[in-house]
Amino acid sequence: MSKLIGQLMKFGVVGIIATVIDFVVLTILTETFGVYYLTSAAIGFIVATLFNYVASMRYVFNSRFGPHEKRKELIIFILLSVVGLGLNQFFMWLFVEFFSIFYIFSKVLATVLVMAWNFVSRKIFIE
Repeated sequence: MSKLIGQLMKFGVVGIIATVIDFVVLTILTETFGVYYLTSAAIGFIVATLFNYVASMRYVFNSRFGPHEKRKELIIFILLSVVGLGLNQFFMWLFVEFFSIFYIFSKVLATVLVMAWNFVSRKIFIE
């Protein structure tokens, strides 16, 4: 149980950094460059996910894949992340367009929901 708690704490630190990256990219692209919020959200998500992969595989998860299977691990990580991106985009759209919530607040809600998917799916399929 203490190993799981430690892992959750490391996941949280990596997640906080990735979230900051995600929000900074989203905000800069949308506010400074006038990029449509869903496009900015997708780009921010992808940049944060790349950081998250490197940091998670180094500090959070003990991969069940050997050195010669890293490509398989990366493919699984990407597939899980694509699902996460789809969820992120859906929730962003839903909260902004349907519930009229400001896109930054919508991103907070989407992030919480997608974070649960990320941890559980990576724990099941990668570790």
